[in-house]
Amino acid sequence: MSEKTHVDPSALGLFGLAIVTLVASSQKLGITSGVAYVIPWAIFLGALAQLAAGILDYKKGNVFGATAFCAYGFFWLAMATSWLINLGAFGTILKENVNVNQMGFAFIGYLIITIFLTIGSLSTNKVLFYIFLFIDFLFIGLAISTLIPKGNVHLFFHNLAGISELIISLLSFYAGGANVLKNHFGKDVLPIGRPFISIN
Repeated sequence: MSEKTHVDPSALGLFGLAIVTLVASSQKLGITSGVAYVIPWAIFLGALAQLAAGILDYKKGNVFGATAFCAYGFFWLAMATSWLINLGAFGTILKENVNVNQMGFAFIGYLIITIFLTIGSLSTNKVLFYIFLFIDFLFIGLAISTLIPKGNVHLFFHNLAGISELIISLLSFYAGGANVLKNHFGKDVLPIGRPFISIN
């Protein structure tokens, strides 16, 4: 009986991240408006695609990849649910009890998680490191713009979040494409850069 092998699920998770951040960034940057059509992409691409990749990474024994994909998958589920609450999808009682500062503290929590993942990504490749670095900037922008809802400070950090999210999308498309082509052709096709540090 041949030994069972586990394929690399990273491309699936990266493409899920790329799509949802592309759609969400268009709203933050004012290219589109509203979140109604962001919600399905958050649930299916941001959440389910990344959760699937994370579960498969756990089966591979890749704790770093599994933690990252699952953490962000659950993040997008929470975001989609929060938007639904704010839109009144679950009734007026929940909508009337929204305190947006709680969202700001959640963003701070995710910033803390992402800082640890950014440190870990130093031993992966340069493209993945920069994805995590811009996720750091995204959460900084989200946290401050949420906790300071008006004025120039809000506008600056809101735009920081939108630009960071767009860059995350573009980098994730590239990293996902590089992963697919490497696994398909059995060799590196698109350069992703050597790790900044080696743990060997």
